[in-house]
Amino acid sequence: MTLRIAFALALAWLLPACDRNSGDAGPSPVATLAATSEFDARLSRKHSGELLPAFIFSDPFGKSLSIASLRGRPTLINLWATWCGPCVAEMPMLDKLAEERPGGLRVVTISQDAPGAPVSEFMARSGFKNLEPWLDPEGKIDFHYNTGSFPTTVYYDAQGREVWRYVGARDWSDAQTTALLLEGMIR
Repeated sequence: MTLRIAFALALAWLLPACDRNSGDAGPSPVATLAATSEFDARLSRKHSGELLPAFIFSDPFGKSLSIASLRGRPTLINLWATWCGPCVAEMPMLDKLAEERPGGLRVVTISQDAPGAPVSEFMARSGFKNLEPWLDPEGKIDFHYNTGSFPTTVYYDAQGREVWRYVGARDWSDAQTTALLLEGMIR
């Protein structure tokens, strides 16, 4: 494991989420990260059944993506930013998740960085092969989800209906993730 990845994983463990509104990284990870109540507080099914929003995003090269067009297979949408340590730390796990489930799950990352941020350079430098660098410099999807924290990950089933959302960084390679993703496969 490279020093950069080890450092990023350490940040993910120490900083559960980047809170855009308060600058607070959240509660002490020693006291709460492993606790079931912490997981339950970060996982929400309040919007379950809502359809994919009708936003269109572009990549740094001008290609566009209509989020509503993602119907047809389960989709994990991850809102992140290059300046958010927990976001950066979970990107390798999201890339691996997309690699392990080709055709069965689409992982869409939407950067909330300011216009002109070197998102594609960050993605290329990091060696991600399965994540696409979609951009939302206006923050329209962030306002839509209204969580106030990054990373925020929202899971949709193949019909484009929200299953759950998770606010904060997490280990996307654990057994709990597999169980959560099955929820969208059996609907």
